[in-house]
Amino acid sequence: MKPATDIILHHYPVSPFAEKIRTILGAKQLTWKSVIIPRVMPKPDVVALTGGYRKTPILQLGANIICDTALIARKLNALAPMPDLYPAHAAMSAPAVAAWADSALFNSAVPLAFLPEVLAQTFAGREAEMQALVTDRAAMRKDSSLPRLPVHEARNNFMLSLGKLEKELAIGTTYLFGNSPTIADFAVYHPLWFVATKPVVGDLFKNYPNVRRWMDSIQALGHGNSTEINSSEAIAIARNAEIVLEGEGSVLPNLQPGDTIVVAPTDYGMDPVQGQLAYSNEVEVVLTREDERAGKVAVHFPRVNYSIKKAE
Repeated sequence: MKPATDIILHHYPVSPFAEKIRTILGAKQLTWKSVIIPRVMPKPDVVALTGGYRKTPILQLGANIICDTALIARKLNALAPMPDLYPAHAAMSAPAVAAWADSALFNSAVPLAFLPEVLAQTFAGREAEMQALVTDRAAMRKDSSLPRLPVHEARNNFMLSLGKLEKELAIGTTYLFGNSPTIADFAVYHPLWFVATKPVVGDLFKNYPNVRRWMDSIQALGHGNSTEINSSEAIAIARNAEIVLEGEGSVLPNLQPGDTIVVAPTDYGMDPVQGQLAYSNEVEVVLTREDERAGKVAVHFPRVNYSIKKAE
């Protein structure tokens, strides 16, 4: 199925959540445009599209801007239904595992990837860049409801998860819920990839052959077919496109289309985005906003893990 509008992914190569989406694009053999964005703030071109949301990646479909990989994955699944990331036999379990991986598993991976000895080797000769990243991530987690785990707890949780995953994969299926990948595979994969690709801690996987086999199978899916464009081109695409709204009305109490609302993540990177409510349903909330450079855009957020309130 060819989408009506080009798929544009705003990301950077070492972003774990971007890797989650890149591997989904590979599994679905999609063609997409790649916009490489900065790892740290300021991100003026990203903010022009989102209105303030700063997490990576974001998906752009013309003048529609989709935030958070939980929602991005659902949008890609609607554009290209096979392989189905949410099959009936795992309709509840696969998204539940994915939610755990995106929060708890990822939260145990981050301290390992940010160990001083890992950073020292990763950024050898680029110490200023390393310090900028550390400072940026500390600011991103300010007032977070998901504080960073102590290293010993993070390592314990991470290795415990690796051991359980090794046993589950020993039954011989290619993927977690059978012989076709679901959202659970991509969500569990990206925190492991984040650690496995780092110096020092990459050795943690050597005694887990089933995990390594499974990771190889995800990696073999590739990243689809991408061509690179710059962020100015992406902004021009948004400015010249028309918003496409797929819903109407509001299921949110006391909030109606046209109301000025503020949406923000509740875990970390809690930068608020303000606009007019376009619609809300059980899965997403969509607001429209005007930007000097990007024009009128619709910004989509998941309902889960986001605060949604009327602007004061």
